[in-house]
Amino acid sequence: MIIDVLYFATLRDLVGQRREKIEVPDGSTIGDLKGRLGERGERIALSLETALFSINREFAFMEESLNEGDEVGVFPPVSGGAPPTILKVTPDSLDLDDIVSSITGRTTGAVCVFTGIVRGKTTRIEPHETAYLEYEAYQAMAEDKLQQVSDEIREQWPAVEGIAIVQRLGHLEPGTPTVLIACSAAHRDSGVFEAARYGIDRLKQIVPIWKKEFGPSGESWIEGEYRPEPIDRAAK
Repeated sequence: MIIDVLYFATLRDLVGQRREKIEVPDGSTIGDLKGRLGERGERIALSLETALFSINREFAFMEESLNEGDEVGVFPPVSGGAPPTILKVTPDSLDLDDIVSSITGRTTGAVCVFTGIVRGKTTRIEPHETAYLEYEAYQAMAEDKLQQVSDEIREQWPAVEGIAIVQRLGHLEPGTPTVLIACSAAHRDSGVFEAARYGIDRLKQIVPIWKKEFGPSGESWIEGEYRPEPIDRAAK
């Protein structure tokens, strides 16, 4: 039998067309169609994990049967249900459980979290003791750059659902979380590990945040070496 399949938004871009006629075996379900479409490529398969379906302009579910001439819609969750994004530069303490909960939805099956901690003792390169750190930021620019990092993650790993990037400011004692990067997705093999790693590495490159270290031998600002290039500007 022949069905008429319409694609919208992200799915339309990935498939490369707005609609097509597809022949499917008698008795096929929405789940069967989803599996068949997913065979077209990894990015399409990942996007289908969170896609919605309709039959003849009404929401449809995986077990529903298809009939000759059905109009099937395939689309991401509608606007207003945007994936959760938490971006903050704050003096407030980090509640790791609360942040993870905020980027976890019904389709979430994996969350990868990186948390930086104030070291009390450094043992490599130049061993030394740390009494505490003081963090400061060019806050308005830092918040814009956190948005840029989030946008870059979504562009490179479209299956990532929720993103949290939170940086602490102020006086932080050893053992205190300083930064958190968390990415959620339907599955662990959807890029969440790579996305979280990218997030912390990119934050260290382009987000204007500095720390001053205090210890038995005095105090000093810790500066990085990365020099931004024109490509590091946010896309307009």
